[in-house]
Amino acid sequence: MKFRDIIDLTLLAAIWGASFLFMRVAAPEFGAIPLIFTRILIAVLFLLPIVIYRKKQLIVTENIADFALLGLLNSAMPFTLLAYATLYLTAGFTSIINATTPIFATIIAVIWGRYQLTRMTTFGLIVGVSGVVMLVWGKVSFDLSDSSGAIIAGLLAAACYGMTANFAKQRLSHIHPLSLSFGSLLASTLLLMPLAIYFWPNQTPSLLSWINVIVLGIVCTGLAQIMYFRLLRRIGPTNSTTVTFLIPIFGVIWGAIFLAEILTLETLLASSVILLGTGFSTGILSFPRPLKK
Repeated sequence: MKFRDIIDLTLLAAIWGASFLFMRVAAPEFGAIPLIFTRILIAVLFLLPIVIYRKKQLIVTENIADFALLGLLNSAMPFTLLAYATLYLTAGFTSIINATTPIFATIIAVIWGRYQLTRMTTFGLIVGVSGVVMLVWGKVSFDLSDSSGAIIAGLLAAACYGMTANFAKQRLSHIHPLSLSFGSLLASTLLLMPLAIYFWPNQTPSLLSWINVIVLGIVCTGLAQIMYFRLLRRIGPTNSTTVTFLIPIFGVIWGAIFLAEILTLETLLASSVILLGTGFSTGILSFPRPLKK
């Protein structure tokens, strides 16, 4: 990766790390589905004049089916699942679960025959999965209420992101990132609208919650989606999804500063194992080769 890509990855991680903080604040008042619908709608309205100015709207209409699937897997489902998770988990803990995305991306790439499974990749996957087990051990049960269901929701969201990264790279890499972002978010809005109307809260959310959702929509969704798809086109699905193991660093920092969340030693150790496994599975880390005599 080039230095520019590393900078973009870090900035994107800081933005998406903050998104868990904003969801943690707004989700209790909005509810998961209305929150995500509003977040995505704001992003669509923010991007619309830019799309029209850049004359990218025709591309959206020509790829409706692909954008619908992309919107479902990249925004509607994972955003809602993560918003639900933040109702029961801390922002930092949820962001750590999201760090499993590169593991899912690698597994899906192997299944689709787009990636060759090496010994190092296999080792990384085993280490990463072990970290996930450590993280959720004792917190998941057959009772899918509260934190147990929230953890499963977070893992399902990571799986959605892993699938999306491969799908977008294989089918949509020729499309401009702005068109990808707008088309997928527009599809997500339409998909979530009926459910958002049905589940809309009876009590009007507070001004603080609305401010959090507006920032979520403009910065953490509209701008961040363009950055992500631009990175996806430049460095591929495996490398671009590594942004998710930078996200917990910022998720934990923002949570500790603004929500007074406490990071336990157990969570810190498990997240370190996840990041280590992800590094090996994506090829960013490797064992040093022995010197030839």
